[in-house]
Amino acid sequence: AYDIGLRGTVYQVNKWDPKQFDWDKKLADADYVGPTCQYCHMRGGHHNVQRFSTVYASMGMSMADRGAPIWKEKRDRWASVCDDCHSPRFAKENLQAMDESVKDAGLKYRETFKIAADLVKDGV
Repeated sequence: AYDIGLRGTVYQVNKWDPKQFDWDKKLADADYVGPTCQYCHMRGGHHNVQRFSTVYASMGMSMADRGAPIWKEKRDRWASVCDDCHSPRFAKENLQAMDESVKDAGLKYRETFKIAADLVKDGV
């Protein structure tokens, strides 16, 4: 998702330019033209990439309890990273859009699974 998004495209176009991405600098000292994966997901030198995700991979997106306290804590932590470069409204709106796409994806997954199960029942 990163590579085909705006930030990834900026990175791919500029990654060989030392003026844009000086890999000799520590991440905190760098003034990159755009964020790398590490900027958002390995904040403060933490190597636990899931630390700045909205759910733990073991929870699964469809099983995540969006009312759980850990859900809010992780969303607030994630939004704080977005706030480095964007307005608080930006993070809120994008998190909401991602919530909607997760709901849509879940519906499509269930529809697809039902079609496949019905085909198996029909001997296909």
